Amino acid sequence: MHIARQMINPELRARGTLIRFFWPSFSLRKFRFCNAVLDKFGKDHAFSKSFSYEQVYIPRNDGSLLRLCVYTPKNAIPERRHTPVPGLLWLHGGGYAIGIPEQDYLFIERFIEASDCVVVSPDYTRSVDAPYPAALDDCYLALRWLKEHWIDYGVRSDQLFVGGDSAGGGLAAALCLYARDKGEISIAFQMPLYPMLDDRPTGSSLSNDAPVWNTVSNDLAWKLYLGELFGTEHVPKYAAPARETDYAGLPPTLTFVGSVEPFRDETIQYVEMLRDAGVETAFQVYDGCFHAFELVGRRTDIGRQAIEFLISGFKHAVATYRKAQPDGDT
Repeated sequence: MHIARQMINPELRARGTLIRFFWPSFSLRKFRFCNAVLDKFGKDHAFSKSFSYEQVYIPRNDGSLLRLCVYTPKNAIPERRHTPVPGLLWLHGGGYAIGIPEQDYLFIERFIEASDCVVVSPDYTRSVDAPYPAALDDCYLALRWLKEHWIDYGVRSDQLFVGGDSAGGGLAAALCLYARDKGEISIAFQMPLYPMLDDRPTGSSLSNDAPVWNTVSNDLAWKLYLGELFGTEHVPKYAAPARETDYAGLPPTLTFVGSVEPFRDETIQYVEMLRDAGVETAFQVYDGCFHAFELVGRRTDIGRQAIEFLISGFKHAVATYRKAQPDGDT
Protein backbone atom coordinates (compact mmCIF):
# COMPACT_ATOMS: atom_id res chain seq x y z
CA MET A 1 0.00 0.00 0.00
CA HIS A 2 2.11 2.85 -1.28
CA ILE A 3 1.10 6.15 0.30
CA ALA A 4 1.53 8.92 -2.25
CA ARG A 5 1.86 12.48 -0.98
CA GLN A 6 -1.53 13.47 -2.39
CA MET A 7 -3.19 10.70 -0.38
CA ILE A 8 -2.25 12.46 2.86
CA ASN A 9 -4.58 15.04 4.38
CA PRO A 10 -3.44 18.51 3.19
CA GLU A 11 -2.97 19.71 6.78
CA LEU A 12 -0.52 16.87 7.41
CA ARG A 13 1.40 16.69 4.12
CA ALA A 14 4.30 18.95 5.06
CA ARG A 15 4.80 17.17 8.38
CA GLY A 16 4.55 13.80 6.70
CA THR A 17 7.11 14.73 4.06
CA LEU A 18 9.62 15.86 6.70
CA ILE A 19 9.10 12.73 8.78
CA ARG A 20 9.59 10.43 5.80
CA PHE A 21 12.74 12.28 4.80
CA PHE A 22 14.46 12.47 8.20
CA TRP A 23 13.10 9.29 9.86
CA PRO A 24 11.75 6.92 7.18
CA SER A 25 11.47 3.90 9.50
CA PHE A 26 12.69 2.38 12.75
CA SER A 27 15.56 -0.04 13.24
CA LEU A 28 16.69 -1.83 16.39
CA ARG A 29 19.38 0.80 16.80
CA LYS A 30 16.78 3.58 16.56
CA PHE A 31 14.54 1.82 19.07
CA ARG A 32 17.40 1.70 21.54
CA PHE A 33 18.37 5.31 20.84
CA CYS A 34 14.80 6.52 21.49
CA ASN A 35 14.66 4.60 24.75
CA ALA A 36 17.98 6.04 25.89
CA VAL A 37 16.74 9.60 25.23
CA LEU A 38 13.36 8.99 26.89
CA ASP A 39 14.92 7.34 29.93
CA LYS A 40 17.40 10.15 30.41
CA PHE A 41 15.19 13.16 29.76
CA GLY A 42 11.61 11.94 30.19
CA LYS A 43 11.44 9.86 33.34
CA ASP A 44 10.58 11.49 36.67
CA HIS A 45 8.90 14.51 35.03
CA ALA A 46 5.20 15.36 35.18
CA PHE A 47 5.29 17.85 32.23
CA SER A 48 2.04 19.44 33.42
CA LYS A 49 0.90 21.54 36.35
CA SER A 50 -2.71 20.42 36.10
CA PHE A 51 -2.22 17.12 37.90
CA SER A 52 -0.24 15.62 40.75
CA TYR A 53 2.30 12.97 39.83
CA GLU A 54 3.81 10.20 41.92
CA GLN A 55 5.74 7.03 41.23
CA VAL A 56 4.89 3.77 42.91
CA TYR A 57 6.97 0.62 42.71
CA ILE A 58 5.25 -2.76 43.01
CA PRO A 59 6.85 -6.22 43.05
CA ARG A 60 6.66 -8.64 40.16
CA ASN A 61 6.65 -12.39 40.73
CA ASP A 62 10.39 -12.56 40.05
CA GLY A 63 11.14 -9.99 42.75
CA SER A 64 11.90 -7.11 40.40
CA LEU A 65 9.88 -3.90 40.63
CA LEU A 66 7.37 -2.43 38.19
CA ARG A 67 7.24 1.35 38.14
CA LEU A 68 3.79 2.93 38.05
CA CYS A 69 3.14 6.60 37.32
CA VAL A 70 0.03 7.70 39.19
CA TYR A 71 -1.68 10.92 38.14
CA THR A 72 -4.37 12.59 40.23
CA PRO A 73 -6.25 15.88 39.73
CA LYS A 74 -4.58 18.79 41.47
CA ASN A 75 -7.51 21.18 41.44
CA ALA A 76 -10.65 19.12 41.20
CA ILE A 77 -13.88 20.83 40.22
CA PRO A 78 -15.62 21.55 43.57
CA GLU A 79 -18.70 19.44 42.90
CA ARG A 80 -16.47 16.46 42.03
CA ARG A 81 -13.98 16.87 44.87
CA HIS A 82 -15.61 14.40 47.25
CA THR A 83 -17.18 12.16 44.61
CA PRO A 84 -15.51 8.88 43.56
CA VAL A 85 -14.03 9.10 40.07
CA PRO A 86 -13.09 6.65 37.31
CA GLY A 87 -9.75 4.92 37.46
CA LEU A 88 -8.01 4.79 34.07
CA LEU A 89 -5.14 2.44 33.30
CA TRP A 90 -3.34 4.15 30.42
CA LEU A 91 -0.75 2.26 28.35
CA HIS A 92 1.77 4.19 26.27
CA GLY A 93 2.60 3.42 22.66
CA GLY A 94 5.88 2.72 20.94
CA GLY A 95 5.56 -0.49 18.95
CA TYR A 96 5.94 -2.50 22.17
CA ALA A 97 9.65 -1.64 21.84
CA ILE A 98 10.00 1.94 23.04
CA GLY A 99 8.38 4.45 25.35
CA ILE A 100 7.72 5.51 28.93
CA PRO A 101 4.51 6.55 30.71
CA GLU A 102 5.55 10.20 30.90
CA GLN A 103 5.47 10.61 27.11
CA ASP A 104 1.66 10.51 27.14
CA TYR A 105 1.12 13.43 29.50
CA LEU A 106 -1.06 15.23 26.95
CA PHE A 107 -3.52 12.34 26.84
CA ILE A 108 -3.45 12.06 30.62
CA GLU A 109 -3.92 15.79 31.11
CA ARG A 110 -7.01 15.79 28.88
CA PHE A 111 -8.61 12.83 30.63
CA ILE A 112 -8.08 14.37 34.06
CA GLU A 113 -9.39 17.75 32.97
CA ALA A 114 -12.48 16.05 31.52
CA SER A 115 -13.40 14.01 34.59
CA ASP A 116 -10.97 14.44 37.52
CA CYS A 117 -10.18 10.75 37.01
CA VAL A 118 -7.16 8.99 38.46
CA VAL A 119 -4.73 7.68 35.83
CA VAL A 120 -2.26 4.87 36.41
CA SER A 121 0.33 4.29 33.71
CA PRO A 122 2.81 1.40 34.05
CA ASP A 123 6.38 1.49 32.81
CA TYR A 124 5.85 -1.93 31.28
CA THR A 125 8.68 -4.09 29.99
CA ARG A 126 9.67 -3.13 26.46
CA SER A 127 10.26 -5.82 23.86
CA VAL A 128 13.90 -4.82 23.40
CA ASP A 129 14.35 -6.05 26.98
CA ALA A 130 11.98 -9.05 26.98
CA PRO A 131 9.33 -10.33 24.54
CA TYR A 132 5.69 -11.25 25.14
CA PRO A 133 4.24 -11.91 27.71
CA ALA A 134 6.38 -9.57 29.84
CA ALA A 135 4.51 -6.37 28.86
CA LEU A 136 1.06 -7.92 29.25
CA ASP A 137 1.99 -9.39 32.64
CA ASP A 138 3.09 -5.93 33.78
CA CYS A 139 -0.14 -4.36 32.57
CA TYR A 140 -2.29 -6.91 34.37
CA LEU A 141 -0.24 -6.42 37.52
CA ALA A 142 -0.87 -2.66 37.26
CA LEU A 143 -4.59 -3.24 36.70
CA ARG A 144 -4.76 -5.47 39.74
CA TRP A 145 -2.94 -2.81 41.79
CA LEU A 146 -5.47 -0.20 40.67
CA LYS A 147 -8.34 -2.47 41.71
CA GLU A 148 -6.77 -3.18 45.09
CA HIS A 149 -6.03 0.49 45.82
CA TRP A 150 -9.19 2.12 44.46
CA ILE A 151 -10.29 3.33 47.88
CA ASP A 152 -6.91 5.01 48.53
CA TYR A 153 -7.35 7.26 45.49
CA GLY A 154 -11.12 7.83 45.57
CA VAL A 155 -11.75 5.64 42.53
CA ARG A 156 -15.06 3.99 41.73
CA SER A 157 -14.58 0.22 41.79
CA ASP A 158 -17.22 -0.14 39.05
CA GLN A 159 -15.46 2.31 36.73
CA LEU A 160 -12.10 0.83 35.92
CA PHE A 161 -11.22 1.93 32.38
CA VAL A 162 -8.34 0.82 30.15
CA GLY A 163 -6.83 2.70 27.21
CA GLY A 164 -3.71 3.30 25.20
CA ASP A 165 -2.40 4.40 21.83
CA SER A 166 -0.75 2.26 19.14
CA ALA A 167 1.02 -0.62 20.91
CA GLY A 168 -0.62 0.68 24.08
CA GLY A 169 -3.93 0.24 22.29
CA GLY A 170 -2.95 -3.31 21.40
CA LEU A 171 -2.09 -3.96 25.03
CA ALA A 172 -5.40 -2.43 26.12
CA ALA A 173 -7.31 -4.76 23.80
CA ALA A 174 -5.24 -7.75 24.94
CA LEU A 175 -5.71 -6.83 28.58
CA CYS A 176 -9.48 -6.68 28.16
CA LEU A 177 -9.45 -10.17 26.62
CA TYR A 178 -7.21 -11.46 29.39
CA ALA A 179 -9.28 -9.89 32.17
CA ARG A 180 -12.51 -11.16 30.64
CA ASP A 181 -11.17 -14.72 30.47
CA LYS A 182 -9.62 -14.72 33.95
CA GLY A 183 -12.75 -13.27 35.53
CA GLU A 184 -10.93 -11.55 38.41
CA ILE A 185 -11.28 -7.88 37.40
CA SER A 186 -14.10 -6.08 35.60
CA ILE A 187 -13.25 -3.41 33.02
CA ALA A 188 -16.10 -1.01 32.31
CA PHE A 189 -14.75 0.73 29.18
CA GLN A 190 -11.76 0.61 26.82
CA MET A 191 -10.05 3.08 24.47
CA PRO A 192 -7.55 1.24 22.22
CA LEU A 193 -6.57 4.07 19.85
CA TYR A 194 -5.26 3.01 16.41
CA PRO A 195 -4.25 -0.26 18.09
CA MET A 196 -1.46 -2.64 17.07
CA LEU A 197 -3.50 -5.84 16.95
CA ASP A 198 -2.39 -8.18 14.17
CA ASP A 199 1.02 -9.70 13.56
CA ARG A 200 -0.14 -10.96 10.16
CA PRO A 201 -0.12 -8.77 7.03
CA THR A 202 -3.34 -6.96 6.20
CA GLY A 203 -4.32 -4.93 3.17
CA SER A 204 -3.21 -1.70 4.82
CA SER A 205 -0.11 -3.00 6.62
CA LEU A 206 1.48 -4.70 3.61
CA SER A 207 4.10 -2.57 1.81
CA ASN A 208 2.86 0.56 3.58
CA ASP A 209 5.33 3.46 3.48
CA ALA A 210 3.30 6.07 5.37
CA PRO A 211 4.99 8.58 7.71
CA VAL A 212 5.62 7.81 11.41
CA TRP A 213 4.89 4.05 11.24
CA ASN A 214 5.19 1.81 8.21
CA THR A 215 5.62 -1.84 7.24
CA VAL A 216 9.37 -1.90 7.89
CA SER A 217 8.91 -0.57 11.44
CA ASN A 218 5.87 -2.76 12.05
CA ASP A 219 7.52 -6.02 10.99
CA LEU A 220 10.55 -5.38 13.18
CA ALA A 221 8.35 -4.44 16.14
CA TRP A 222 6.34 -7.66 15.89
CA LYS A 223 9.53 -9.74 15.57
CA LEU A 224 10.86 -8.19 18.77
CA TYR A 225 7.58 -8.52 20.65
CA LEU A 226 6.79 -12.10 19.66
CA GLY A 227 10.32 -13.49 19.68
CA GLU A 228 10.32 -17.16 18.68
CA LEU A 229 6.56 -17.04 18.11
CA PHE A 230 6.89 -14.62 15.19
CA GLY A 231 5.83 -16.07 11.85
CA THR A 232 4.16 -19.09 13.41
CA GLU A 233 0.53 -20.05 13.91
CA HIS A 234 1.11 -20.35 17.65
CA VAL A 235 0.76 -16.64 18.43
CA PRO A 236 -1.66 -16.27 21.37
CA LYS A 237 -4.66 -13.99 21.17
CA TYR A 238 -3.30 -12.14 24.21
CA ALA A 239 -0.23 -11.21 22.13
CA ALA A 240 -2.15 -10.32 18.95
CA PRO A 241 -5.82 -9.68 19.81
CA ALA A 242 -6.83 -9.85 16.12
CA ARG A 243 -6.38 -13.62 16.42
CA GLU A 244 -9.33 -13.85 18.82
CA THR A 245 -12.58 -15.09 17.27
CA ASP A 246 -14.98 -14.43 20.18
CA TYR A 247 -15.34 -10.82 21.32
CA ALA A 248 -18.46 -11.32 23.41
CA GLY A 249 -18.36 -9.86 26.89
CA LEU A 250 -15.76 -7.19 26.13
CA PRO A 251 -16.36 -3.67 27.46
CA PRO A 252 -17.83 -0.80 25.44
CA THR A 253 -15.12 0.51 23.14
CA LEU A 254 -13.95 3.78 21.60
CA THR A 255 -11.28 3.96 18.95
CA PHE A 256 -10.20 5.84 15.84
CA VAL A 257 -7.65 5.34 13.09
CA GLY A 258 -6.26 7.13 10.03
CA SER A 259 -7.11 5.90 6.54
CA VAL A 260 -3.52 5.67 5.26
CA GLU A 261 -1.83 4.04 8.23
CA PRO A 262 -0.85 0.35 8.56
CA PHE A 263 -3.34 -0.37 11.37
CA ARG A 264 -6.42 0.79 9.42
CA ASP A 265 -7.70 -2.62 8.32
CA GLU A 266 -7.05 -4.46 11.58
CA THR A 267 -8.79 -1.67 13.52
CA ILE A 268 -11.81 -1.76 11.21
CA GLN A 269 -11.99 -5.55 11.52
CA TYR A 270 -11.71 -5.35 15.29
CA VAL A 271 -14.58 -2.87 15.49
CA GLU A 272 -16.73 -4.97 13.15
CA MET A 273 -16.16 -8.08 15.25
CA LEU A 274 -16.94 -6.20 18.44
CA ARG A 275 -20.19 -4.97 16.93
CA ASP A 276 -21.07 -8.45 15.69
CA ALA A 277 -20.59 -9.65 19.28
CA GLY A 278 -22.99 -7.00 20.55
CA VAL A 279 -20.34 -4.70 22.06
CA GLU A 280 -21.18 -1.00 21.97
CA THR A 281 -18.56 0.91 19.99
CA ALA A 282 -17.74 4.47 18.96
CA PHE A 283 -15.45 4.59 15.94
CA GLN A 284 -14.08 7.03 13.37
CA VAL A 285 -11.75 6.70 10.39
CA TYR A 286 -9.99 9.97 9.55
CA ASP A 287 -9.36 10.38 5.85
CA GLY A 288 -5.77 10.94 4.74
CA CYS A 289 -4.34 10.58 8.22
CA PHE A 290 -1.24 8.60 9.13
CA HIS A 291 -0.25 7.03 12.44
CA ALA A 292 -0.52 9.25 15.54
CA PHE A 293 -1.70 12.14 13.37
CA GLU A 294 -3.54 13.79 16.27
CA LEU A 295 -0.21 14.06 18.12
CA VAL A 296 1.94 15.06 15.15
CA GLY A 297 -0.72 17.51 14.01
CA ARG A 298 -2.40 18.38 17.26
CA ARG A 299 -2.93 22.01 16.19
CA THR A 300 -4.52 21.06 12.87
CA ASP A 301 -8.27 20.93 12.39
CA ILE A 302 -8.20 17.19 11.74
CA GLY A 303 -6.11 16.61 14.86
CA ARG A 304 -8.52 18.67 16.96
CA GLN A 305 -11.46 16.73 15.54
CA ALA A 306 -9.94 13.44 16.64
CA ILE A 307 -9.19 14.72 20.14
CA GLU A 308 -12.71 16.14 20.43
CA PHE A 309 -14.13 12.75 19.41
CA LEU A 310 -11.94 11.03 22.00
CA ILE A 311 -12.75 13.35 24.90
CA SER A 312 -16.45 13.52 24.07
CA GLY A 313 -16.59 9.73 24.02
CA PHE A 314 -14.63 9.54 27.25
CA LYS A 315 -17.05 11.91 28.97
CA HIS A 316 -19.94 9.78 27.73
CA ALA A 317 -18.27 6.71 29.21
CA VAL A 318 -17.77 8.45 32.56
CA ALA A 319 -21.45 9.33 32.65
CA THR A 320 -22.71 5.98 31.38
CA TYR A 321 -20.59 2.87 31.86
CA ARG A 322 -20.34 0.85 35.07
CA LYS A 323 -19.35 -2.73 35.73
CA ALA A 324 -19.23 -4.16 39.24
CA GLN A 325 -16.23 -6.18 40.32
CA PRO A 326 -16.80 -9.96 40.34
CA ASP A 327 -15.83 -10.24 44.01
CA GLY A 328 -18.42 -7.63 44.97
CA ASP A 329 -15.72 -5.11 45.97
CA THR A 330 -17.48 -1.74 46.23
